[in-house]
Amino acid sequence: MFAMFFGAGNIVFPLAVGQFTQDKNFFGIAGLILTAVLVPFMGLLAMLLYNGDYTAFFRRIGRGPGFFLSALIMAVIGPFGGIPRCIAISHSTLTSSGFSGLSLPLFSVISCGLIYLFTFRRARMLTLLGYVLTPILLLSLAVIMVKGLILMPAPEATLSTKLQTFSLGFLEGYKTMDLLAAFFFSSVVLLCLKREEGEESLSRQQMIRIVGYASVIAASLLALIYICFSFVAAGYSADLHTVPSHRLLGTLAYKLLGPYAGVLASVAVSFACLTTEIALAAIFAEFLQKTLSRGKLSYSLSLVITLAVGFIVSTFQFEGISALLAPLLVTFYPALIALSVLNILHKVYGYQPVKRVFYAAVGLSLLLQFVR
Repeated sequence: MFAMFFGAGNIVFPLAVGQFTQDKNFFGIAGLILTAVLVPFMGLLAMLLYNGDYTAFFRRIGRGPGFFLSALIMAVIGPFGGIPRCIAISHSTLTSSGFSGLSLPLFSVISCGLIYLFTFRRARMLTLLGYVLTPILLLSLAVIMVKGLILMPAPEATLSTKLQTFSLGFLEGYKTMDLLAAFFFSSVVLLCLKREEGEESLSRQQMIRIVGYASVIAASLLALIYICFSFVAAGYSADLHTVPSHRLLGTLAYKLLGPYAGVLASVAVSFACLTTEIALAAIFAEFLQKTLSRGKLSYSLSLVITLAVGFIVSTFQFEGISALLAPLLVTFYPALIALSVLNILHKVYGYQPVKRVFYAAVGLSLLLQFVR
């Protein structure tokens, strides 16, 4: 569960919070933890109550709207958001740490080619990534956190209020898109439980208890990492003042680890993003083949279409992708949080109303965007 939610790209958002909130980082990171840690695990638990059946989960807002919403979420975490954003972050991290020479379009072509190859022949490569490069990534991030916290100067004072810093952290948590991923990664959790315990050996209560304990551990680890990185960025906010958010990790790696170790850390980050891209590409390609085309498209062609769209969107760069996703996330994230809560209440207490609350949340989000 920790591995599913912990992506190298997610480090960007706690760094961005610390960079902005400075001496009021406590309030900013509190908002981020609420939407980037607690909310995704709540969504995961809610989906587990539906045995990982996202069709039944979203059908409670209506059959047609439920299918449209699930397809929209798939597109956002897949070729229109998650995949190209990981590619853009990988490129930015490498270039900001001193490794230059590849343009973003060329880097994206290479990344999409690797994703295609590894999706079909990924067993050995994912073993290499998991057992070799992931420890390098975690070690690098740990050194950045520890060294940064020890050496960092006192954060500068920000003119923003406590409410403004909390709101920024709260909205930055939307950008992780972890709640959206939780809806579709829940089936992986169920598969692991069944594989370990046997198909019929776990009751729903036992399953929820196991997942609940695991969620507490994974959420605590994620929160700790987010807190450390946000405070490091807050301490170095004077040095990071003009650095765009997608270059923060590479810049800190170069500053704290030196040029050679910084490049190694950035390469590890890029491969960590690659594993996420492989998973997201496989999920969306399968959705395109089985659900949208109803078997008319082959899996190979579905994967090519997925990566072609992902390549095009990746050329928008991180800022352009973020601008593309922001209206959708701000509009639907509150409603999806409400849907998760209502579906938990439905399964536990038999609570029925859902449509009015969901659509009211969407309407209110749209109204607030127009007012701003």
